[in-house]
Amino acid sequence: MPTAIQPIIVTPDVDRLVSFYRELLGAEEAERFPEGDQVFFVQLALDGAELGIVADAATERGEPGRIVLSVRVDGVDDLLKRVEPLGGTVSGEPNDMPWGQRVAHVKDPDGNVVNLCQEL
Repeated sequence: MPTAIQPIIVTPDVDRLVSFYRELLGAEEAERFPEGDQVFFVQLALDGAELGIVADAATERGEPGRIVLSVRVDGVDDLLKRVEPLGGTVSGEPNDMPWGQRVAHVKDPDGNVVNLCQEL
């Protein structure tokens, strides 16, 4: 049986996305292959979770739309202020949901949808 699922984002600019997730969510770089300027894969660690970022210069940025990264955070409102200065986009104001979460929808610099979710 599988023991974990690791989402992997394919991007034309690995360093841009690594910087976004590092600065916004406090992700730490756990692995980089190969070392140096021509990186193919970076694994980020986020409080026990992993996010992979893979280089592919032919990947088009835009509206992927089929996958949403949902990230539990301590303070949605505080993080929203940091999204646009880091190259992302805020899709709207946060909302308190009936299932007990405060949720805000943002996009990373490649246009991937990210839900920031805070337990109420």
